[in-house]
Amino acid sequence: MKGGGVSAILLAAGLSRRMGATNKLTLPVDGVPLLRRTAQVLSAAWLNEVVVVLGHEAELVAPLLAGLPVRTVQNPDYRAGQMTSVHRGLAALSAPCAGVMICLSDQPLLEAADIERIADTFVRDCPRSVLVPSWRGRRGNPIVLAWAHREAILAGGRNLGCKRLIQNNPDLVWPLEMPNDHCVFDLDSPEDYQRLRFRRVSNELEPAVLPMMPHQI
Repeated sequence: MKGGGVSAILLAAGLSRRMGATNKLTLPVDGVPLLRRTAQVLSAAWLNEVVVVLGHEAELVAPLLAGLPVRTVQNPDYRAGQMTSVHRGLAALSAPCAGVMICLSDQPLLEAADIERIADTFVRDCPRSVLVPSWRGRRGNPIVLAWAHREAILAGGRNLGCKRLIQNNPDLVWPLEMPNDHCVFDLDSPEDYQRLRFRRVSNELEPAVLPMMPHQI
């Protein structure tokens, strides 16, 4: 399997507060709603499975996934923070795998090639149990965790999340330098969206003048 034994959890339950009245997952990117585009990218990467965690305005964003080979689960506790969605996604995976990729829905530059590079590197070349993509030394997303961490995170509740796991155990982390800035570019605010639109219109090959830092999971 091209995905190298990696399954993905796509987090799509957040409140999207900084974007204002618009749910950012509905914003068009290359003519496709952001959530659908991200799910399409993951589906094209030949991962074992893709589980999408919904929460805020689930009735609005769920139809954006119509016809895609993904499974959705609801997180009724999404207001309590991102780790509740990570836990919901981890619990929903249907089968063990080599690694679990934790994906954000608001990274509009990611392509299937980026996802495959991360997944294949984790399975074939990563000597540690957590892989974190980076660009010019800046950590990005999506990260990949060895399946063995799944039970520990689920058992630890909110006291053990991906971010805390990485911070408390730097010896477990293997950084992967990416050839582009896709892993460190995300959408939080209307200003971010305008930067993306400018980048698309100008067909920039280099990063935008004002880079954005993604939420580290």
